[in-house]
Amino acid sequence: MPALSRRQQRDRTRRHLLETTVECLVEYGYSGTTTQRIQERAGLSRGALLHHFRSKAELFAAAVGYLAELQLADIGSAGSRTDPEASRARLAAVRTAMSGPAFQAALELWMAARTDPALREALLPSQRQIGRAVRELLSSEFADRDPRRARVACESLFMLLRGLALTSTLREDRALADDILDLWVTRVLTPQSRESGLSAP
Repeated sequence: MPALSRRQQRDRTRRHLLETTVECLVEYGYSGTTTQRIQERAGLSRGALLHHFRSKAELFAAAVGYLAELQLADIGSAGSRTDPEASRARLAAVRTAMSGPAFQAALELWMAARTDPALREALLPSQRQIGRAVRELLSSEFADRDPRRARVACESLFMLLRGLALTSTLREDRALADDILDLWVTRVLTPQSRESGLSAP
């Protein structure tokens, strides 16, 4: 195989550091994710880490963007489907994006952002981008609703999935989570629910 260029080497090392940061956030939480732990787990020197990220704040800000990329990739995976199962596939893609290791790592950053204004500012743009991507993905599901009802329906899905992700850290029950999501689909997406006004206030 041809040797990597210097830029490719830099990009690979940077991505490796971000992947390692996510792993540490999932395993050790925000407070336990130190730059020392990240560099040791990545198998890199202090100088190599500082070459890419001059501070922990800069590293976490980059991790925010990396996590958003992972979540957006999951969301985009179902965007082009038009088959009869497309609706379920779109919901599954959103559920995948809002669960699993990437989302767990993001939750750690969310909680830290409550008392860290700089981290909060770093998080907001990516979370807005993810929100826009989800709303665009599910736009066909809410096309026949007025904007307020569509917004309430979409936000209710966000809140439900975040709640399920948080609950799973203490009690993993996939079957129950499936039933809860099915209930949301029945109450919010089915034609009967729209006609009866159950989809939104």
